[in-house]
Amino acid sequence: MTGELRQRVVVQPGGIIVIQSPELIPGAPAEVVVVQGTPPSVSLPLARLIGAAKGSFTTPAEVDAFINQERDAWVLGVVDSGDS
Repeated sequence: MTGELRQRVVVQPGGIIVIQSPELIPGAPAEVVVVQGTPPSVSLPLARLIGAAKGSFTTPAEVDAFINQERDAWVLGVVDSGDS
């Protein structure tokens, strides 16, 4: 084989990198250059975002209280508009 072989690999524990290809000739000399990328960022669970934004509910009790308040306002509004 003459030329270049490129593979993307994941560095294993202990700094081990495995490269396999049928194009490689057993016993032939080869030069290996490792260009290390940045490790993947740790993703945060989406559940961590619940209640984090301004105006968000942080507990189920807050949601229930808001829904009850809105329901009461709507029901009272319908009753009031019927009396007019």
